[in-house]
Amino acid sequence: MRQRKGRTLTDFTKTLTAVADTHGADSHTTDPHTDNDGITRDDITAAPLPAHRDPWERRLLAHPNLLREMATEIGGPFHVLYPARVGHNIRAFRQAFATAGVVGTIYYGKKANKADCVVAECAAHDAGVDVSSTAELHAALAGGVDGGDLMVTGPAKSDELLRLAVRARAVIAIDALSELDRLTALGGPARVLLRALPPGSASRFGLRGDQLDLAVAQTDPQTIRLEGFSFHLSGYDYRPRAELAAALLERCREARGWGHPITTISIGGGFGVDYVPEAAWTAFRTRLSPHWFHGDWEPKDLYPYHFPQPGPRMLTRVLEHDGLAQRLRREGIGLAVEPGRALLDRAGSTVFGVQGVKDLFAHGHSYLMLTANGTSLSLSEQWFGSEFLPDPVLWPPGPGTVTPTAVGGASCLEDDMISRRRIPLPRAARSGDLLVYPNTAGYQMDSNESAFHDLAIPPKVVLRDIPGDSYEWSVESRITER
Repeated sequence: MRQRKGRTLTDFTKTLTAVADTHGADSHTTDPHTDNDGITRDDITAAPLPAHRDPWERRLLAHPNLLREMATEIGGPFHVLYPARVGHNIRAFRQAFATAGVVGTIYYGKKANKADCVVAECAAHDAGVDVSSTAELHAALAGGVDGGDLMVTGPAKSDELLRLAVRARAVIAIDALSELDRLTALGGPARVLLRALPPGSASRFGLRGDQLDLAVAQTDPQTIRLEGFSFHLSGYDYRPRAELAAALLERCREARGWGHPITTISIGGGFGVDYVPEAAWTAFRTRLSPHWFHGDWEPKDLYPYHFPQPGPRMLTRVLEHDGLAQRLRREGIGLAVEPGRALLDRAGSTVFGVQGVKDLFAHGHSYLMLTANGTSLSLSEQWFGSEFLPDPVLWPPGPGTVTPTAVGGASCLEDDMISRRRIPLPRAARSGDLLVYPNTAGYQMDSNESAFHDLAIPPKVVLRDIPGDSYEWSVESRITER
């Protein structure tokens, strides 16, 4: 058996000194005391995944001092939101409906991002909002959304939420017969969709076929205005959405026979987002290796970061599948959608400051471990056994050589990793640099936020265009919860 000579404190000190001396030159250091098992430095470096970027973000990154100005003013990590892009996305969904000749209703899934500026953009473009709590309902109304343009979803809604929804004239997606009974007891009139449990689903949400039959037969049209049906499906395949919507058309006809004014089928959300180019995604998936990740970690699941027909184009595929658009028109039924992530596509980024830089080794090769000035609780994908994969931009740009780099959070938790994989940054990062993570507005900013360690929750910076091809920015709300 091969014998390995023990390392002395002097040996270890010499190694650290050598790394420190060469770090500023972006050099590659190997650990002479560790076997690399034939693994090269390229093998421990993840394939690049550059994100699609809108002109607004390219201008922000190219500005000589705007990001630094924001970072200095805020003094910690922050999110940047460009609400004009939300308006663009709303218009694109609306155009998909118009092209298909279908009456369409858009409800923004508010859980995807709490920002007030997003709700205000929805109001400005006559889009509705999907809410699941009294706080979300209040925020939507305060943001200018008409009560009749709200949809209230979620299981076992409180009596308070149901009362507020009725007073606001919001449509309520009923999840259980007991919920329908409570709503009836509150008095009406109330606007309702019945949420259907998809066939073969083990979901805890929705009504079985026999329960739908009972609800339709027993609901008094004088008290409850039954306007249609809704459902939610996991995954991002357009076909089952189109097929279940088509199947619900028969239920719409039957409900009309009971005197209900059926007008709508809601197919929920789940509209994919295209984060990265196809070639980069294919190369990443083909070469994916645990050697890329700090600690040879393996992700349990990955979001499809390249999605060839995202958002509105996926809606078009739904409407075209098996003649769904024609069938909806024939029955006089409109289609509602509840996109969250897709309405926020390319509408925001997250910025961390580099607080510390540390040299580590993996399989005999050096890499950098950065400590950011925030935590991975502000980049939610990291807490679902997964990894947020679009590469961050190291700012400011500068000369150097490609350096494999992982990014940890500023907490005491070993699992607090903002980027577990070793990203091929174009140069060695330094304390004070900024990391700009792209396209984080959908679910990354707000899903898991926490004031852990008494760290402030990152505020949201709202970016708006001003004459002269420049921006003005403001902090939407400085969250002081600790």
